[in-house]
Amino acid sequence: MNMPNGRLRIIKRLSLLCLSASAGHGMAQESSADLAKQLANPIAALVSVPLQLNYDEHIGLNDDGERWTLNVQPVIPIDLNPEWNLISRTIVPLIAQDDIVPGDSQSGLGDVVQSVFFSPKAPTSSGWIWGVGPVALLPTGTDDALTADKWGAGPTAVALKQDGGWTYGGLVNHISSFAGDDDRADISASFLQPFVSFTTPEAVTYSLNTESTYDWKGSQWSVPVNATLSKVTKVGTQLISVGGGVRYWAKSADGSPDDWGLRAFITLLYPK
Repeated sequence: MNMPNGRLRIIKRLSLLCLSASAGHGMAQESSADLAKQLANPIAALVSVPLQLNYDEHIGLNDDGERWTLNVQPVIPIDLNPEWNLISRTIVPLIAQDDIVPGDSQSGLGDVVQSVFFSPKAPTSSGWIWGVGPVALLPTGTDDALTADKWGAGPTAVALKQDGGWTYGGLVNHISSFAGDDDRADISASFLQPFVSFTTPEAVTYSLNTESTYDWKGSQWSVPVNATLSKVTKVGTQLISVGGGVRYWAKSADGSPDDWGLRAFITLLYPK
């Protein structure tokens, strides 16, 4: 059947528009998946501001306390030279808690933890990404029940590998106190965070990690296991990652949370 040239040209143009829209959707999807994989890397060269809300209960000597903690965690990469990045990671906790001290409640700022990683821009020949640097504890708490009232410092390191949609590795640090209120307990604590995640082509990430702390002074472990799901999307012109999940306290130190907890988060993304 012969088709008029005018109608044929219109069909060709519509076909090209459909192909272009499909390609654009594919490119956007690929970009979102790439951002999701960068978020799975704690030392990616990506400016981001995670807002992480945690709920825990059964806290305190009577196990009656509960706590809400909003961690504001800006990540700022700095280009040092063609071979190295410096990655600043800050944790600013905003806390509201009840009955941890029986019959009392507190709210305000907790102690800030500041980490700095020096990280090569290129992975190793076997594909590993790594960074090392210092970590510091700042006694910024606005209430005696929200602060250790100690200055602390130590080393921190991270190593990970990304293969297809998988990301796996670990982050560690150790903080020892060196100044502060002499009436408060000294600090010697090691933090271990092994992690594994899988990111789909649709920019959905399934993550599993622990955020374990060993108190060398008290010879006690605190081991929360976190399982979360997140999705990179866009609200207006702002790229975000939104998600949540549960945590289970596999091991609790005296006075620490117990049983189950919740986590929800929104991360603001600012790719270059």
